[in-house]
Amino acid sequence: MYHFGWFSTGRGEGSRELLKVACNGIKNGQIKNAEISFVFCSREPGESSETDIFIELVKSLGIPIICLSYQRFKSNTDSDINDAFSQLRLEYDRRVMNLLKGYHPDLCVLAGYMLIAGKEMCEKFNMLNLHPAAPKGPTGTWREVIWQLIGTKACETGVMMHLVTPELDRGPVVSYCTYPIVGENFDIYWQEIRGKSIPDIKMHQGEDNKLFKTIREYGLKREFPLILATMAAFSLGEVLISNGEVINANGNDLNGYNLTSEIEKLLKGKD
Repeated sequence: MYHFGWFSTGRGEGSRELLKVACNGIKNGQIKNAEISFVFCSREPGESSETDIFIELVKSLGIPIICLSYQRFKSNTDSDINDAFSQLRLEYDRRVMNLLKGYHPDLCVLAGYMLIAGKEMCEKFNMLNLHPAAPKGPTGTWREVIWQLIGTKACETGVMMHLVTPELDRGPVVSYCTYPIVGENFDIYWQEIRGKSIPDIKMHQGEDNKLFKTIREYGLKREFPLILATMAAFSLGEVLISNGEVINANGNDLNGYNLTSEIEKLLKGKD
């Protein structure tokens, strides 16, 4: 049995859907001989209505859930530690690792987890992060990524799974897919914002901007199949992590599986 751990802040529908997709993938056999042993949430019950829904979802799936609010931990921590961000995060990670000491996951998946894992956490667990950009693309949250893509007039973006390291969104790439954000379904929206600055778009339209929404829609469609394919590859032993490196079953280094063609075929089959 391959044991996954799951980390999330549970901020919204996207976090819930990712977890449901992973659980369904295990149930229907796409991810073979595997289970999600626990879910860790960086918020606690009563802290957010969206996170409360996420916590109830985890319970309904019969998965143990462990919660430790980062914000409450931060507010209750000595002010001297609060002055040093790295030390505060280190202390929080140590508390998390202590709460999880009864679990021994083969791999942890960060899906909607809004904290940066520190060095000790990265050494303790093999962790993968789902990031809404192509390799070497913008870093940050999905919202920050999309605004950067629009601001730089990017022609292409993607979704990737990468090994978590203390360097934000820059760990070794495990798998990815790419897609264009120009051409059919996009050019008309690029035309609509021609000559407008990002601050201006944010002020008058914000996330209701059609280009912003379309980029997000295309990314979400690809997140689910990518995370399923990646989890399946690990559960089957096709991909492994050894000494902080991503390797295949033959022990050769991987520079990331490009799953673009496979995922596009899958999406066309659903149309």
